[in-house]
Amino acid sequence: QLRLVPLGVDTGPATAAEIASARRAHAVPSEFVLFVGTVEPRKNLRRLVAALASLDDAPPLVVAGAAGWGDEVTDVAALADDAGHDVRFLGFVTDAELRGLYASATIVAYPSEREGFGLPVAEALAQGAAVVTSRGTASEEVAGGAAVLVHPFDAYDISLGVVTAMRRRDEFSGPARRRAAELDWATTAHATAAVYRELAS
Repeated sequence: QLRLVPLGVDTGPATAAEIASARRAHAVPSEFVLFVGTVEPRKNLRRLVAALASLDDAPPLVVAGAAGWGDEVTDVAALADDAGHDVRFLGFVTDAELRGLYASATIVAYPSEREGFGLPVAEALAQGAAVVTSRGTASEEVAGGAAVLVHPFDAYDISLGVVTAMRRRDEFSGPARRRAAELDWATTAHATAAVYRELAS
């Protein structure tokens, strides 16, 4: 038999100092779409860039995360240049900076093609962010109804999700935080202990 024990997430809100520090350290614009994760093909940044480039006046895309496979950063940057959309790669950021970025982003977009869990979605929800993520993946389950779901292989659908999240972003804060509260580390610890008790009985 299988027992599901989801990862936990720090549900503490970013402080004003963390937000200010993150914005200052990385010189992010007042409005931006945030993506968090290793830059690799399955993270679907190419379609996300195409989706944003198709919109009028879409905010810049800020990518926080290490380079992954091959030349993906270079390729995505070239695609953004060709499409005329502003994409900024921050590389590694600290946990405190990451909380500040989640809290100050216009929306968080995570339309990954496939995921084992989708921790950035849970982290973004903990900061009350409006999240766009993929339908039919583990990220949908993590979001628990508190995010805009899109088809990850359809750039047009991703663009519609971005527009929806931007227009309704104030509506997501409460549901996002409530969902994240179900994914805290205490919940993970209790679920893990329950498995051990079951095995020992």
